[in-house]
Amino acid sequence: MRIASILKTWLFTLGQARQRTIAAFFFLLALLIRFPFFFRDYIDRDESTFILLGQSLVDGHLPYIELWDLKPPLIYYFFGLLIYVFGKSFIAIRLAGTVLVALIAFLTYRIARPLSNSLIAILAGLLCLYLSSLFGSLQGVMSEHISTLIFMFALYLLFQSQQSWKIFLSGLLFGLALMAKMNLAYAMVLLVMYYIWQWSKSKSQEIPLYILIALSLGMLLGVGICAFPYVAIGESVLWIDAVFKAPLAYADASRDSFLKVLPLPLITILFLLIAWKKNRLDLSNPHLQVVIILLLGIVFSFVRSGKINGHYLIQVYPLFLILGSAIIYKYRPKITQTTSLLAAFILLLLPFEAYKEYAHILENKEKHGSWFNGEGFTVVEYLKNQKLAHSNTLFLEYHIGYWLLDTKPPSKAATHPSNICRSETFPFYNQERKSGIDELTFIMNEKTPQIVVTRKNKSVFDKKYIKENEYIQEYLAQRYQVLDTIDGAVLHQRIKEPL
Repeated sequence: MRIASILKTWLFTLGQARQRTIAAFFFLLALLIRFPFFFRDYIDRDESTFILLGQSLVDGHLPYIELWDLKPPLIYYFFGLLIYVFGKSFIAIRLAGTVLVALIAFLTYRIARPLSNSLIAILAGLLCLYLSSLFGSLQGVMSEHISTLIFMFALYLLFQSQQSWKIFLSGLLFGLALMAKMNLAYAMVLLVMYYIWQWSKSKSQEIPLYILIALSLGMLLGVGICAFPYVAIGESVLWIDAVFKAPLAYADASRDSFLKVLPLPLITILFLLIAWKKNRLDLSNPHLQVVIILLLGIVFSFVRSGKINGHYLIQVYPLFLILGSAIIYKYRPKITQTTSLLAAFILLLLPFEAYKEYAHILENKEKHGSWFNGEGFTVVEYLKNQKLAHSNTLFLEYHIGYWLLDTKPPSKAATHPSNICRSETFPFYNQERKSGIDELTFIMNEKTPQIVVTRKNKSVFDKKYIKENEYIQEYLAQRYQVLDTIDGAVLHQRIKEPL
């Protein structure tokens, strides 16, 4: 039981620590969990796409001009800044992701602290850190990491005081968060409506009109900052199409059954109702009201889109944990040796993916002499060794290879391989082609890639794109031969046509 006693003492000591010490602790823990993933070629395909657009920005092209993807522009500015400062460094990008996660956890702690106590708030921050770093593709730098940090900082400032400049800065950050993840619009609309309702109800006594004005103007400025470069060069229509119209068209076309997303809103509503009925959630607290409003707005955005990927939940973890902190505080739980041991066991067990990755990079270092691993590296190394680095290559998988080879995708749609099949978005940036088949025909016949990279034993595109998969498989079978298989990557080389 001595371990439990030590843990209990350590937790109480941490609870009394200074803010800098707690922030440093969050960063070091995030670094330990995320460090072995610094050496992966890619963790999620979206991250690779963000890197490509960030590089394009460094090369002098605004997002959507040379390359294209569905996300708002602030994501690409974040990656572009990292590439501009640190060059082509996976370490810098993944370290930046670690800082994002640590700061999100710290802000979760800071917001939860006045609603509970230091110990409970620190545990909320710890859980936020774990949940934002584990399970699926969360070890990469996702758009949700960037948007959630800005969003949480905005929320923290909003709760600090009613000074007009802080409210304005909070609104500015909310607007910038929106320019990193568009689904946050629902939460922000509900937030503004909430303040309008509070203002009208209190007759300006509790919620002065200037708060509404400062918050709204800040949000508009945040959006305007990201729109300005496009307005300045006469591409405002492209900006509107890329930021607003194309994502809405994609959401409508890709919406899954409502039943698939039903569990999260049900869990959220039941969680709030039970806490309220049991008098564990003080709904008269304006800060808790705002957290609930924002949580419901984000959850509704998932319902509206009809899908919930694992990394989407990064946006709701901090809000759930802040509410959970307030509820647990009402219970006044006692920390016993049993609960201490259980907590220690859970906290040690959760980073299981990190433990496996540590073993993987050690094994890779022993076998291949490099910490860096993955087909993105091995395929590029193979192409360089075979004097094929300057060949016209199409990456239908492992498209981080474009970055490593200092090349560009053959078309805007090919920036993210999945976009080739998303014909519903073509009217907003690709008017020359009307369908995925048209885009593939253009790439294969007009751009004539000499090397095509696919993934072994896997369909090239999502299984729902039947025609596109049939087309590319037939084309590869007729016009290409398998050059080699590198780990999980298959390299197809174009057959020279007779003169």
